[in-house]
Amino acid sequence: MTAELVRGQNHPLSQNRLVIRISAAAPVLTGAMLGDENGLVHGPQWVAHPGAPALPGVEVPRQAATRHRLAVDLGALPEAVHRVDVFLALPTEAGGPFRFGAVAAPHATIEGLDGTELACYTLTGLDSETAVFALELYRRQGAWKVRATGQGYAAGLTALLADRGLRESADLASAVHEASAQDSSRALPTPPSARSQDDSRAPAPYDTSATVPPDLSAATARDTPPSLPHDPHLPESRDTTASGPSRRPLADSPEQPQPAPSRGGRNPYDADASSTAPRDPGARVDYTHPGRRPHGTPPPAGPAADDRPAPPVAGDAVGWSMEERLYNQVWGMFEDLARTTAAYRSAVDFADSRLEKDLDQALTDPRGRLGTAGDTAREAAHARRAQLVDQARAVLDTDLAQLSAESEVVEPALPPAYARWDNPVWHGYHVPAEPPMALRLGDLHLPESAVLSIPLLVRLPLERGLWLDSGAAAADGFLDSAELRQLALEAAVALAARLLAVHPAGDFALQVIDPAGAGTAAFGPLLRAGVLACPPATEAAGVTELLERLTRRVDLVQMALRGGAPESLPADVDTARQLLIVHDFPHGFDDRAVTRLRYLADEGPAVGVHLLLVADRADAAAYGPLLDPLWRSLMRLTPVPDDHFADPWVGHAWTYEPSLVPTGSQIVHQVLTEVARAITKHR
Repeated sequence: MTAELVRGQNHPLSQNRLVIRISAAAPVLTGAMLGDENGLVHGPQWVAHPGAPALPGVEVPRQAATRHRLAVDLGALPEAVHRVDVFLALPTEAGGPFRFGAVAAPHATIEGLDGTELACYTLTGLDSETAVFALELYRRQGAWKVRATGQGYAAGLTALLADRGLRESADLASAVHEASAQDSSRALPTPPSARSQDDSRAPAPYDTSATVPPDLSAATARDTPPSLPHDPHLPESRDTTASGPSRRPLADSPEQPQPAPSRGGRNPYDADASSTAPRDPGARVDYTHPGRRPHGTPPPAGPAADDRPAPPVAGDAVGWSMEERLYNQVWGMFEDLARTTAAYRSAVDFADSRLEKDLDQALTDPRGRLGTAGDTAREAAHARRAQLVDQARAVLDTDLAQLSAESEVVEPALPPAYARWDNPVWHGYHVPAEPPMALRLGDLHLPESAVLSIPLLVRLPLERGLWLDSGAAAADGFLDSAELRQLALEAAVALAARLLAVHPAGDFALQVIDPAGAGTAAFGPLLRAGVLACPPATEAAGVTELLERLTRRVDLVQMALRGGAPESLPADVDTARQLLIVHDFPHGFDDRAVTRLRYLADEGPAVGVHLLLVADRADAAAYGPLLDPLWRSLMRLTPVPDDHFADPWVGHAWTYEPSLVPTGSQIVHQVLTEVARAITKHR
């Protein structure tokens, strides 16, 4: 049975050798892009189009037509390829439609070589677009799937290619149209039998180009270029819960190309590798990803290019929604800041090593160690070092100015889940109908850019528990222990309020363990608003009872999911996601309670139970190494700025600042009041 897809929907592919049929009411040209695991297209050699129709595993028609037949062999794709994007574009010749909205919606069908239809998609909703991504074939955990894309571009093929990070987008688009126009004279006419078919359901179209034989192995053996080249600068994969945009590299260091950093870990954020081509240190730097420039605008070609960068635009990144585009844009800013800072540090290191080398050379001759000759050589060496550092700093300042301008545009446009508490968006807050894709935990910055902060966004649902460190080490001795504990608790309450606010009513519940009752004042906003699922658990008995209840919920949900019967849960099991705030751990915890807490930290996130620990690790020293796995499983946050966030990509230590409520602000009370009202209606 054919799966009829809608935009954004995906479907598993049961076969590797596929035929993709395209039908349109007017002639269109078609092609395919090969992308790596981050969706990055490494250059024109990764694009199959009428001028270069055959790549390993992919072959496309050679000219524009109303019906096309593309051949894809997923098993023959190079190992580096994890994505195949099929695109359509209107020819530029006069006489054809000037936009997709002027003709009937194109239709795409995926078939096996035996003719079995696997999935189909009608590209509805197009208007002023002249180029569009139709389908995306992507590999996930070793299996291939197809996604209905339908992402169009009014600026045409140039903008479409630029959105995948191709700097040569304008030239490549011209080559594609030129090749299609040249080959159109050799196109076969559409057979009358095909024209007379009933197109009401967009049946499997006839391939007028007739360039792809049924046997794909023969197709790929003919006119097939060498395997895709290995790019030594392609970064290692990072765990990114959402694919972000591929942004252009920032400046390289003067006289010393910046090495491409290797990535590791997760996130939330994807980018292309840094360029190693030497550049003029005095040239203007344009870090902007081509997809975020005005459509059709090529990147500057060098010092002679326009010195004015394109003004930043909020949400000018890839994504299905404004929320996803802003998420990708924020992480693109994070990566740009990481790269430009790495380039600056690399330049300074190079300048220091150059200084040492020059001094060694100046002192090699014993006659130059004393007198004016030696002094002159040393002064020249230090002047050369200062010049290199100044050049690198000028490039960094230019990049920081661009990123700061982008931040000033992006920050006011962020939705509540991403916004600071002083953002005006909270004053118009309403309980959402759907949970967000991510949440802001605070801000990150580097010593070279203290005035520029990048939001720290994490995907929802949370995959790890959170730990707000109330230990004295976090404040470098500027605050006493009591002040730190109070700040940590206030940060935890602000974070809990944000989590409640960004989820639909009834989808998120809040539980609190406060054995000694020391956090009663800080928990006041939650208590007064009535958003707690039950009163805070106090003393050992209350701690044990709440932990038992949450452990039972985790066990029952796990069994129901393993048995394939989630609807069979008992009526007293709350299926809403739960956030458990534990204050002053391990006070009030016996060995059995500690074991349950570790179990919730390990098994809870997968079934909707999340942990927020407000504690000083030193207080749990009596347990020895027993609790080390617990601390390591949690993401450590601090109530005061602290440079503890390690960046495995380029080796930076990022300074984290919590997202706190401005002093005297009543915004949290207003938000929680609205949340409580919605919860009451939901019940």
